[in-house]
Amino acid sequence: MDNNRFDNVNLKAMQDDDEITIDLREVFFALKKRFILIILACIAGGVIALAITMFLMTPIYTSTASLLVLSKETTLTSIADIQLGTQLTNDYKVLIRSTSVLEEVIDDLHLATTPEELKETISINNPEGTRLLDISVNNPDPEMARDIVNSVASVSSAFIGDKMEVVPPKIIERGKVPDKQTAPSKKRNVLIGILLGLLLSAGPIVLLTVLDDTIKSEDDMQNYLGLSMLASVPDRRDYINTKKGKNKKNRKSSSHK
Repeated sequence: MDNNRFDNVNLKAMQDDDEITIDLREVFFALKKRFILIILACIAGGVIALAITMFLMTPIYTSTASLLVLSKETTLTSIADIQLGTQLTNDYKVLIRSTSVLEEVIDDLHLATTPEELKETISINNPEGTRLLDISVNNPDPEMARDIVNSVASVSSAFIGDKMEVVPPKIIERGKVPDKQTAPSKKRNVLIGILLGLLLSAGPIVLLTVLDDTIKSEDDMQNYLGLSMLASVPDRRDYINTKKGKNKKNRKSSSHK
């Protein structure tokens, strides 16, 4: 009879091997127990990320100049002129970053770089519904970023007017020396460091808690094996410690007598 009972228990346990039951309460208490460790890991991750950002990453500065695209000498008033100006911006975006323009910029500023490398530092944005072209240059040196973007604006304006035989784009705003770096972002990197610290500290705790299938209490026996506990054996160490405590009290009382 007992053998059949244990066979049924083993069969049920084997069927439940493929299923992992997550006790959210158990996971919560496991995280709560190591709350200080998790907080320290998050702080350490944020501090390390901040140190890497400040001392190991090169700060990048961005300077921006703006061009206005015109289709003829007079002010644009007709819808056709406005549409033509909008279409020309797409052509100008390509020409501004052309090799001919970049080579002339490199020669003018005596830059130790190639047109391909310089092209990677230049971005062009056309605000929707406008004839403006915003040219932005990224560089570790804020003054160099300003010089490059102003040179690109001047050279490309003359180049477009000459090659396309149209009214050159007007430089309506020249680049200035940026006083704040645009990259890397300290706040973003610190946040990433904190999240990594949280993941590296809480992740293993959650994983070990979920995968831990040892029986620790009467509830575990009932949930995992479907058995009710008939009796419990006290921890031998607790029994010895309790017995020692009673002996000490008896000795003290007898000495007082």
